[in-house]
Amino acid sequence: MNPQFTIPILGWDVPDVVFITLGLTVLLVGLCALASRRLQTSGLTLWQTGIELFAGWIEQTVSEVVEEDPTPYVSLIGTLMLFIAVSNCLSVVPFLRPPTAELSTAVALALVVFVAVPYFGIRRHGLWEYLRRYAKPSPILLPLNIIGELTRTLALCVRLFGNVMSGQMIGAIVLLVAGVLVPVPLLVLGLLTGLIQAYIFGILAAVYIAAAVQVERRDRTPQEAA
Repeated sequence: MNPQFTIPILGWDVPDVVFITLGLTVLLVGLCALASRRLQTSGLTLWQTGIELFAGWIEQTVSEVVEEDPTPYVSLIGTLMLFIAVSNCLSVVPFLRPPTAELSTAVALALVVFVAVPYFGIRRHGLWEYLRRYAKPSPILLPLNIIGELTRTLALCVRLFGNVMSGQMIGAIVLLVAGVLVPVPLLVLGLLTGLIQAYIFGILAAVYIAAAVQVERRDRTPQEAA
C-alpha cells in the first residue's frame, strides 16, 4: 500500500509507517513503564487487574505449548502479541496505516522469531548439539531442514502481512463504494481478525521455540516416551 506521506531525511524518503511504528513503540514502552511503577500487592486497581489477567493468560498459553516452565519465553511472546494486536487495531484509525500492513514490519517481526529460536535452542543444548539436530535423523536431510527453517519464517511473515493488508484493502474498497456507515461491521470484523492474527503469530513463535529447546523429547523412541 502507498504511504500517506513521506518525510525526506538525509536524502531518503522515509514513509509514514516508520514514524507510526516508532510512535507506537514509544507509547507501549511508556505505558508499560508507567504501569509497572504502580504495581501493588493489596487493593488492586482495575488497571493492575487487567495487566495481571493478560500476563497470566500469556503465561498459561505459552506453558500449554512448550509444556515446561514458560518464564524464559513469556516476555518475548507477550511483547510480540501485544505489539501486533495494537498495530492491527490501528486499522480503524483514519489516515493511519497499521505497521503490520507493511511488508518490512512483518519481515522484522518474523526475523525476531527466526533469531529467537536458535538463541533458546543454543542456550538449552549448546551450539554443537543444536546444530547437530539439522542432520537428524540422517545427514541427507540437512539441506531440507535448513530450507524448512527459512520457509517457516517466510510463511510467518507472509501470513501476517497478507491478512492485515488484505483487510485494509477490502475496508477501503467497501468504504469507497458503500459509504461511511456500511463498513462499520466490517471494521469490527477486522479488529477481531487482527487480534486473532496476533494470537496465531505468538502461538507459532512458541511452537517454533518449543521445537528448538525440546529436541531430546522429539528424538525419543515411542518405548522411551511411554
